[in-house]
Amino acid sequence: MSAAVFERRNVWLAALDAGVWAGWSAFAGYLAHRLSVERLGRDGWLFRLRRRPERVARRYERVLRIKRWKTLLPEAGDLFKGGFSKKRMLRHDRAYLERFVVETRRAELTHWLIMAATPFFFLWNPWWLGLAMLAYGVVANVPCLLTQRYNRARLLRMLDRLILGA
Repeated sequence: MSAAVFERRNVWLAALDAGVWAGWSAFAGYLAHRLSVERLGRDGWLFRLRRRPERVARRYERVLRIKRWKTLLPEAGDLFKGGFSKKRMLRHDRAYLERFVVETRRAELTHWLIMAATPFFFLWNPWWLGLAMLAYGVVANVPCLLTQRYNRARLLRMLDRLILGA
Protein backbone atom coordinates (compact mmCIF):
# COMPACT_ATOMS: atom_id res chain seq x y z
CA MET A 1 0.00 0.00 0.00
CA SER A 2 1.27 3.42 -0.90
CA ALA A 3 2.55 5.76 1.79
CA ALA A 4 0.30 8.43 0.23
CA VAL A 5 -2.69 6.69 1.80
CA PHE A 6 -1.38 7.67 5.24
CA GLU A 7 -0.71 11.30 4.42
CA ARG A 8 -1.94 13.72 7.07
CA ARG A 9 -4.75 15.00 4.81
CA ASN A 10 -6.11 11.48 4.31
CA VAL A 11 -5.97 10.69 8.01
CA TRP A 12 -7.99 13.85 8.68
CA LEU A 13 -10.45 12.94 5.95
CA ALA A 14 -10.91 9.48 7.46
CA ALA A 15 -11.54 11.08 10.87
CA LEU A 16 -14.05 13.46 9.27
CA ASP A 17 -15.72 10.50 7.58
CA ALA A 18 -16.03 8.65 10.88
CA GLY A 19 -17.64 11.73 12.45
CA VAL A 20 -20.03 12.14 9.53
CA TRP A 21 -21.02 8.47 9.72
CA ALA A 22 -21.64 8.71 13.47
CA GLY A 23 -23.55 11.99 13.25
CA TRP A 24 -25.65 10.98 10.26
CA SER A 25 -26.41 7.58 11.79
CA ALA A 26 -27.66 9.20 14.99
CA PHE A 27 -29.71 11.74 13.00
CA ALA A 28 -31.23 9.03 10.79
CA GLY A 29 -32.10 7.01 13.88
CA TYR A 30 -33.73 10.03 15.47
CA LEU A 31 -35.72 10.83 12.31
CA ALA A 32 -37.04 7.27 12.14
CA HIS A 33 -37.73 7.31 15.89
CA ARG A 34 -39.95 10.37 15.43
CA LEU A 35 -42.22 8.62 12.91
CA SER A 36 -45.52 7.45 14.34
CA VAL A 37 -46.47 3.80 14.69
CA GLU A 38 -49.36 4.50 12.29
CA ARG A 39 -46.95 5.80 9.63
CA LEU A 40 -44.99 2.55 9.76
CA GLY A 41 -48.06 0.35 10.23
CA ARG A 42 -48.04 -1.12 6.72
CA ASP A 43 -45.49 -2.45 4.30
CA GLY A 44 -44.88 0.08 1.55
CA TRP A 45 -42.76 -0.56 -1.54
CA LEU A 46 -39.54 -0.31 0.47
CA PHE A 47 -40.51 -2.74 3.24
CA ARG A 48 -42.66 -5.23 1.33
CA LEU A 49 -41.36 -8.79 1.37
CA ARG A 50 -41.30 -10.02 -2.21
CA ARG A 51 -42.11 -13.61 -1.21
CA ARG A 52 -44.28 -15.25 1.41
CA PRO A 53 -42.84 -14.72 4.91
CA GLU A 54 -42.13 -18.40 5.52
CA ARG A 55 -40.14 -18.64 2.26
CA VAL A 56 -38.17 -15.49 3.11
CA ALA A 57 -37.29 -16.78 6.57
CA ARG A 58 -36.23 -20.22 5.30
CA ARG A 59 -34.09 -18.73 2.54
CA TYR A 60 -32.34 -16.36 4.97
CA GLU A 61 -31.68 -19.28 7.32
CA ARG A 62 -30.44 -21.65 4.62
CA VAL A 63 -28.51 -19.33 2.30
CA LEU A 64 -27.31 -16.59 4.66
CA ARG A 65 -27.17 -18.67 7.86
CA ILE A 66 -28.58 -15.59 9.55
CA LYS A 67 -29.26 -17.30 12.89
CA ARG A 68 -25.50 -17.74 13.37
CA TRP A 69 -24.60 -14.05 13.20
CA LYS A 70 -27.65 -11.87 13.75
CA THR A 71 -27.18 -11.79 17.53
CA LEU A 72 -23.74 -10.23 17.02
CA LEU A 73 -25.24 -7.04 15.58
CA PRO A 74 -25.79 -4.01 17.81
CA GLU A 75 -29.33 -3.14 18.90
CA ALA A 76 -30.17 0.55 19.31
CA GLY A 77 -33.96 0.48 19.14
CA ASP A 78 -34.26 1.87 22.64
CA LEU A 79 -31.49 4.45 22.24
CA PHE A 80 -34.01 7.32 22.28
CA LYS A 81 -36.61 7.85 24.98
CA GLY A 82 -39.69 5.74 24.30
CA GLY A 83 -37.81 3.45 21.92
CA PHE A 84 -38.39 -0.27 21.48
CA SER A 85 -35.64 -2.84 21.95
CA LYS A 86 -35.68 -5.69 19.47
CA LYS A 87 -32.97 -7.68 21.24
CA ARG A 88 -35.41 -10.32 22.44
CA MET A 89 -39.10 -11.02 22.25
CA LEU A 90 -40.78 -10.35 25.56
CA ARG A 91 -44.35 -11.42 24.77
CA HIS A 92 -46.29 -13.33 22.14
CA ASP A 93 -49.63 -11.49 22.11
CA ARG A 94 -50.97 -9.88 18.95
CA ALA A 95 -50.48 -6.24 19.98
CA TYR A 96 -46.84 -6.83 20.93
CA LEU A 97 -46.08 -8.77 17.73
CA GLU A 98 -47.69 -6.04 15.60
CA ARG A 99 -45.61 -3.39 17.37
CA PHE A 100 -42.47 -5.47 16.89
CA VAL A 101 -43.22 -5.64 13.14
CA VAL A 102 -43.51 -1.84 13.07
CA GLU A 103 -40.17 -1.52 14.83
CA THR A 104 -38.48 -3.75 12.26
CA ARG A 105 -39.70 -1.31 9.62
CA ARG A 106 -38.38 1.62 11.66
CA ALA A 107 -34.97 -0.03 11.99
CA GLU A 108 -34.90 -0.92 8.31
CA LEU A 109 -35.75 2.68 7.37
CA THR A 110 -32.95 3.90 9.61
CA HIS A 111 -30.39 1.74 7.83
CA TRP A 112 -31.68 2.75 4.39
CA LEU A 113 -31.35 6.41 5.42
CA ILE A 114 -27.82 5.83 6.67
CA MET A 115 -26.82 4.17 3.40
CA ALA A 116 -28.40 7.01 1.43
CA ALA A 117 -25.58 9.26 2.66
CA THR A 118 -22.93 7.17 0.91
CA PRO A 119 -22.71 9.20 -2.34
CA PHE A 120 -21.90 12.36 -0.39
CA PHE A 121 -18.58 10.91 0.74
CA PHE A 122 -17.36 11.25 -2.84
CA LEU A 123 -17.74 15.05 -2.59
CA TRP A 124 -14.74 15.61 -0.31
CA ASN A 125 -12.81 12.35 -0.44
CA PRO A 126 -10.42 11.09 -3.10
CA TRP A 127 -12.12 8.40 -5.21
CA TRP A 128 -10.47 5.50 -3.38
CA LEU A 129 -11.53 6.78 0.05
CA GLY A 130 -15.04 7.36 -1.32
CA LEU A 131 -15.05 3.72 -2.40
CA ALA A 132 -13.87 2.70 1.07
CA MET A 133 -16.77 4.68 2.58
CA LEU A 134 -19.16 3.00 0.15
CA ALA A 135 -17.83 -0.39 1.21
CA TYR A 136 -18.17 0.59 4.88
CA GLY A 137 -21.76 1.73 4.33
CA VAL A 138 -22.66 -1.59 2.75
CA VAL A 139 -20.81 -3.76 5.28
CA ALA A 140 -22.19 -1.83 8.27
CA ASN A 141 -25.81 -1.63 7.12
CA VAL A 142 -26.74 -4.54 4.86
CA PRO A 143 -26.51 -7.17 7.64
CA CYS A 144 -28.84 -4.99 9.75
CA LEU A 145 -31.27 -4.61 6.84
CA LEU A 146 -31.27 -8.36 6.26
CA THR A 147 -31.86 -9.03 9.95
CA GLN A 148 -34.86 -6.70 10.08
CA ARG A 149 -36.40 -8.28 7.00
CA TYR A 150 -35.78 -11.78 8.39
CA ASN A 151 -37.28 -10.87 11.76
CA ARG A 152 -40.29 -9.24 10.10
CA ALA A 153 -40.89 -12.37 8.01
CA ARG A 154 -40.82 -14.52 11.14
CA LEU A 155 -43.06 -12.13 13.07
CA LEU A 156 -45.60 -11.97 10.23
CA ARG A 157 -45.66 -15.75 10.14
CA MET A 158 -46.28 -15.81 13.91
CA LEU A 159 -49.07 -13.24 13.54
CA ASP A 160 -50.70 -15.28 10.78
CA ARG A 161 -50.66 -18.37 12.98
CA LEU A 162 -52.03 -16.39 15.93
CA ILE A 163 -54.86 -14.88 13.86
CA LEU A 164 -55.74 -18.15 12.13
CA GLY A 165 -55.64 -20.01 15.41
CA ALA A 166 -57.96 -17.54 17.15
